[in-house]
Amino acid sequence: MTDTTDALPPRLAQIVEDFSWVEGRDKLELLLEYSEKMPPLPDWLNRETNMEQIHECMTPVFVHAELEDGGMHYYFDIPPESPTVRGYAAILGEGLQGVAPEDVLKVPGNFYIEMGLHKVLTTQRLNGIGAILAHIKRLATQALTQ
Repeated sequence: MTDTTDALPPRLAQIVEDFSWVEGRDKLELLLEYSEKMPPLPDWLNRETNMEQIHECMTPVFVHAELEDGGMHYYFDIPPESPTVRGYAAILGEGLQGVAPEDVLKVPGNFYIEMGLHKVLTTQRLNGIGAILAHIKRLATQALTQ
């Protein structure tokens, strides 16, 4: 484990390790698998009324966060036509499920480098990934102040 993965919650660290073992286009295939695993939104949630858009992303990305029993829960709405962004958001949703807001804030902004995503994604996609993480960290900060 590196300093970066040491700062990650256990489930997210496991996902990062899984990605670190695959090479090249297989990383994109794994990302696609996460994209397909993204859970559907609960019926009470929709982008028009109770989700925030992450405007820094070229892809329409909407997120909702809740603090429940001391842990964060993130819900994403991203079109299936954007599998890389959708896959990354699904990774964050799964890897940070139930994690305390303080620990969400400790996730390094460039942890995707440990996954090797910087080798297979464009700079534009990586910027979008960074924007998603920055936004969910803002939501974790808000949860701490409520």
